[in-house]
Parts: sequence; C-alpha cells; structure tokens
Amino acid sequence: MRWQTEVLISPLKDRINYKDDIIFLGSCFAAEIGAKMEQLRFKVVVNPFGVLFNPGSISSSLSRIQTCELFTQEELIKAGDIYKSFSHGSEFASISKEKFLSQNNSTLMRVSNHYKSCRWVVLTLGTSWVYRERKSGKIVSNCHKLPHSFFERATMEVEEIVDSLAPAIEANPEKRWIITVSPVRHLKEGANGNQLSKARLLLATEILVKRFPNLFYFPAYEIFMDQLRDYRFYAADMVHPSAEAVNYIWEQFCSFALEKSCDKIMKQIDEINLMKSHRPMFPESEDYKSLLEKIANLEQKLADEGL
Repeated sequence: MRWQTEVLISPLKDRINYKDDIIFLGSCFAAEIGAKMEQLRFKVVVNPFGVLFNPGSISSSLSRIQTCELFTQEELIKAGDIYKSFSHGSEFASISKEKFLSQNNSTLMRVSNHYKSCRWVVLTLGTSWVYRERKSGKIVSNCHKLPHSFFERATMEVEEIVDSLAPAIEANPEKRWIITVSPVRHLKEGANGNQLSKARLLLATEILVKRFPNLFYFPAYEIFMDQLRDYRFYAADMVHPSAEAVNYIWEQFCSFALEKSCDKIMKQIDEINLMKSHRPMFPESEDYKSLLEKIANLEQKLADEGL
C-alpha cells in the first residue's frame, strides 16, 4: 500500500558542478536552498539584496545586477535616523547614507561580476502580490514598515509575470536557468488568495519554460503540497516548511540538478562541518588535537581541488 503521491522528476541532462558560478534570487525558500549550497562550498551568491518575494522585485534585481547601475543617494529613504532603500531588505540598512551606498554598491559590483561569469541562475517565486510605491509606481522589494498610504497593493497577472522575467532570460541564452515556486504560504489574502497567487506563478513558469530551452522547472511546490501533504512537515508558524521538509526537498534538488561527481566532495565537506561544530570540553586533550589534525588534512585535500 502506498501512503503518498510521488512527484516524478526528470533530472537535468546538463547539471551543476563545483566549477560553476551560481546565483540564487527569490523568496526565503531560495535562501534556504542557497544557504545549503554555501555551506557545501559551491560558488554561489544568495539574495545579495535580501529576500525577494515577487517576480517584479526579482526582475528589478536581475536588471540591476546585469547593468551594474550603482545605487544613488536619491534612491535612499530615511526612517528615523536609519537609511534604507526599496531595493533592499532591512538587514542592509545603515545609520550613514555614505556607508549604505559604499557597502551596497560594493556588493552590487561583486555580484555583477559573479553574474557575468555564472552558469546557473536559480529563481524562486513566492507570491504574485506586490506593493507599488504610489509616488513612483515601482514595485518595491521591501516596505520597511512605512505607512500603508505610501503603497498600492496589487497582483501581477500571468502575462505581467512573464513579461517581467523574460528579458533577463532572453538576454542571457548562455546561462542555465532554474525556476521554482516556493511552497511558503502567503496568507494575507486568505487561503484562496494564496492559491490564486500560486496559480498565477505556476501558469507563468509554464509559459516561460515552453518559451526558453535554457529554462528548467523544479517542482518544489508540488513536492511539498502533494508528496509531503501533512502538517508535521510545517514549521511552528504553519506557513514555512519544517527543517525536515526543506532537507527532503534539498535531496530532491540534488538529484535533479547536481552532478554525481559532487557527491564525494559534498560528503567530505559535510564531515568537516560536523567536526568543526564539535565543542570540546578539553581542548588540550590528545583526542581533540587528533580531530584538528584530521580536519586540517581534509581541508588540504579540498584545497588541492580548488575548494
């Protein structure tokens, strides 16, 4: 007897390896999967401007990274004595506008160079609901808890989502693109509103995948909603996937997108990370010195392989 519906996934023919530069942009689910790749020492950049929930914000960030148009003083907003921007998450704020521009433009230049050489771009769409600043009409990545009157809440329809993301993919045919829809629920408009939002994203991704041969769909949403159809796979907030669910989807992503040659290196790095997390009661002991020596030997092997 079978107790779940298995989501069948065909692995990519051309897959990610340790030589590839990669960039992740999108919702907090992209951050989860991207962070796992960072821990495993892939050459990855993850959400350099913060979490991006909607396709409009992802599109704007891609355009900025492509052109490397530096952020200017005119784009900053001041909340109290803190400087922020509608393109960044709150964690990028600064008490000095000069420091904000210096740090974030330095990040932009670094990421832009990475993007030029990167072979893989992974996009995770979270919601089709957006906030537009009334003054400029632009979609913002973060409202920074400013008054609701500053913004208009609206939906991106399927055609608008397609039109926002297509130019970046079309302009970079040499790159391999992976697109996915986040299983994280956005319940501000209720359960039905969330489902309609996800439906728009799914319809848009289908159109894009059919249009571009270098764009591939990974069914994270379907794995979580169908294969892991149980509240025990949710975190305590009943919105985000649990750690176990993220790990399961990560395993499916590895089978879908990573070369088998990565397995041995990933296992070695996992071993190193586990050993480094050990907090000794007696750091002067011979056992702990042996552990440090083992870590050093493993690190050297990875260094010899350019990792």
